[in-house]
Amino acid sequence: MLEQLASGGSVSQQNLADLISHLEGGLRRRLHDLAHKARITAYGTAVYLRGLIEFSNICKQNCLYCGLRSGNRTLSRYRLLPEEILDCCREGYALGYRTFVLQSGEDDWYTTDKLVRLITSVKQQFPDAALTLSVGERDDESYTRLYAAGADRFLLRHETASAPLYRALHPTMEYAERRDRLRALQRIGYQVGAGFMVGLPGQTAADLADDLLYLQELQPDMIGIGPFLPHRDTPLRDEQPGTVENTLDMIALARLMVPDALIPATTAMGTAHPNGRERALQAGANVLMPNLSPMSVRAKYMLYNNKICTGDESAQCRFCLEQRVKSAGFHVDMGRGDSLKHLSRSLQEQ
Repeated sequence: MLEQLASGGSVSQQNLADLISHLEGGLRRRLHDLAHKARITAYGTAVYLRGLIEFSNICKQNCLYCGLRSGNRTLSRYRLLPEEILDCCREGYALGYRTFVLQSGEDDWYTTDKLVRLITSVKQQFPDAALTLSVGERDDESYTRLYAAGADRFLLRHETASAPLYRALHPTMEYAERRDRLRALQRIGYQVGAGFMVGLPGQTAADLADDLLYLQELQPDMIGIGPFLPHRDTPLRDEQPGTVENTLDMIALARLMVPDALIPATTAMGTAHPNGRERALQAGANVLMPNLSPMSVRAKYMLYNNKICTGDESAQCRFCLEQRVKSAGFHVDMGRGDSLKHLSRSLQEQ
């Protein structure tokens, strides 16, 4: 079955779920080896660095697993103003970053008009840099205007492909709407990122198989996969976290099933294990997103307990990551790092 996936074939949901349930020992090593080879074939040894700016921890949604949930009354909230965000971009650009990721909770203070002005300013000052948004669900008109202003990419994890699990974890959101928004982003022209968590309470091997098959159907440009990590101020505070091993398996299977995708080695992986990000790179990931947010707010963007990299200076963080990338057998690429799917589409349009 692994060889079939590695050669571009498909498998049934039941067979994929059975495979996920029996990944251990030599089979697991074979999966990671095949994923590594697929990643080298697609992108070589390059690891792309994205400068992450977490510009607001205010969120109107109330997802059960998230430390930013609206129901968390203990969190000290913050919101960076547009000029502060631009300062972060200036610092990042000087350090060599050519992709900025603007991420926030679903903060309605940042209207479409305000985001359009911000995006326009970023693109005017840094025309050779790519701009990624991660600001949650908005309507078609908003997405279209943000794209027209210069946003290149949009991250919107589908979270889980299980409708019952999605509804249980997202009391203020709709399963069908999430999928509809991802399709809308693709229609508009964004490079789109989806993804899911591994180890959610109640999640089964069949659910994980559905996640992977959904990604294979969607064919996103980017896939974010990380372990579920509990936060002390959420209803899931006492649940067991997802394991690094199972998350690595999902990263590797995603690489085989959507070989041209960009896949980050997430901060959550580094939080779950001291070498979690390096292990993710060796299992098929090829993106890292160091933090460019001001030091004063980093510890307030706490999606889960014990999040790492809340105290590093941006320059120190980049140096540290470069050393980690080299130790894992790869090299840092500070370019835009567009997805192969996007590059192929651009060539066809020319």
